[in-house]
Amino acid sequence: MITLQFLLTALVVVIAPGTGVIYTLALGLGQGRGAALWAALGCTFGIVPHLAAATLGLAAILHTSALLFAMIKWAGVAYLLYLAWQSLKDGGALSVNATRTRQFGWQIARRGALINTLNPKLSIFFLALLPPFLSGNPATATATFEMSMMGAIFMGLTFVVFVLYGTFAAAARQRLLGSARVMTWLSRSFAGIFAALAGRLALERA
Repeated sequence: MITLQFLLTALVVVIAPGTGVIYTLALGLGQGRGAALWAALGCTFGIVPHLAAATLGLAAILHTSALLFAMIKWAGVAYLLYLAWQSLKDGGALSVNATRTRQFGWQIARRGALINTLNPKLSIFFLALLPPFLSGNPATATATFEMSMMGAIFMGLTFVVFVLYGTFAAAARQRLLGSARVMTWLSRSFAGIFAALAGRLALERA
């Protein structure tokens, strides 16, 4: 049963700035609203593997398997460092400048999906978040359906909130086009944030 408490909790979690939000903001500032929409879509679909793992109980296996957790974690660290480089690189996929870097929508969405998919803590997070809101025994088929519904609602909230973030960033882009110094500062800031997120992920333990 979907409760107001769950909706409020999910909304707070989604609004809190994380890697996906930073990625969407970077695309909005760097390439405009269309790119931000693709980023939001990719980040949303990147949640699917973790929700599926939590619903099917696979997140518990990830939590107890140090090797599997480490493999996904270090892949995620490497990818975040790659995004940091793409923010610093002149003409990089995430650089913020007056000239828009031409990219296909599916490329933007794929990067967003990988950002979330390669974060092993998400599976464990959903395993902890969803069960307390179940109306019955977690072992029943009804519980699986409820968790699937809550997951779908969480994804819907994620997409809507990320689109709002991206739209705001795209609107701000128009005000920043005249200042090359500010755009360079933004690119460096995004690079630093992605590098910091990579460092934080590296310190995570199962």
